[in-house]
Amino acid sequence: MKAGTCGIGPLAIDHQGDLKTAIAAQISDIPEIDIEKRHRATLSGFSKLAVIAAGEALKEAGLDGADAFDPTRTGAIIGTGVFGADAVDQAYRTVFVDGKKRTEIFAIPKVMPSSPSVHVSMVYGIKGPVYSPSSACASGNHALCAALDLIRTNRADVVVAGGTDTPLTFGIIKTWESMRILAKTGCRPFSADREGLVLGDGAACLVIESEDHAKARGATILAELAGAGMTADAADMVSPDVDGAANAMRACMADADLSPTDINAINAHGTATLGNDKTETEAIRSAFAAHADTLAVSGTKSMHGHCLGASAAIEAVACVKSLRDQTVPPTINLHEADPECDLDYVTQGAREQAVDAIISNAFAFGGANASVCFRRYP
Repeated sequence: MKAGTCGIGPLAIDHQGDLKTAIAAQISDIPEIDIEKRHRATLSGFSKLAVIAAGEALKEAGLDGADAFDPTRTGAIIGTGVFGADAVDQAYRTVFVDGKKRTEIFAIPKVMPSSPSVHVSMVYGIKGPVYSPSSACASGNHALCAALDLIRTNRADVVVAGGTDTPLTFGIIKTWESMRILAKTGCRPFSADREGLVLGDGAACLVIESEDHAKARGATILAELAGAGMTADAADMVSPDVDGAANAMRACMADADLSPTDINAINAHGTATLGNDKTETEAIRSAFAAHADTLAVSGTKSMHGHCLGASAAIEAVACVKSLRDQTVPPTINLHEADPECDLDYVTQGAREQAVDAIISNAFAFGGANASVCFRRYP
């Protein structure tokens, strides 16, 4: 993302059929995982990605060794917006195309939305709170909100939190095509010529830990998860609401005990749909007033696509890196800003600037909104 590299390319899936969609942010080859056979047999794509991402996060946090953490005081909260879509597609194909009488035996464990969290717990020996928020595109941020609450209420010392989704299957893409909001040529958030979102595969995890616990074990603290705000539009299933999004950002800043002028940048939800980008711009102006014009706004889905339940977690990682590198990633493909999208969108490459606090937005179908704020540490 810092380099402005686009991860969107030609879609290439099995059984592509009559799909009109030709592009995606696809992980073409998910690596094999060195785990027990009984675990591997119940893994579908989104669980594999979650296990890989969780392992990378635990390793960087220094929690991957024997007896590295108290399993009963450690949780795993992995959000997902869909389910094991590849397993569903295969099950339907087995019965309705191949004519077999039954699906493979582990179809249910592969499909269920909680599969990523429970697999993370089994592979890494996590025995504390384990579950999977499922709130469409806000799932990743809701997982981070849940982790923050678990730490604050002393239900856990450490939580592996994030999101995962692998929606690039015939059935899921076909349903998205019916909504007529998928882009044909690329993802261009806030651009006047934007034409919709681009679906992607992905996963990301962060280790959320109490400050005292991290200091006691000599951990390298990358950033502070300072606050979170959650709201609902209570309005429409597919049309976003300005007030709901703005109130999520206000609640996030209040929870972090920060004022609008303390925030330097925003990683926008930025789906590149006509409705979202305009509404999010209005919401940012509502929440930040005059300070909105000073914010550096990034739409990183232009590079990694819309990975649904994983997107917010991926964008949270980008926010942490912004704080570490004092650099805001670009919104690529923004050729000419829509007149109704009039903020300072970062274009022409990454921008080096002071970043002390950054907000990441996730606004989902059904009006489920979640904003999280990261602050530079120390």
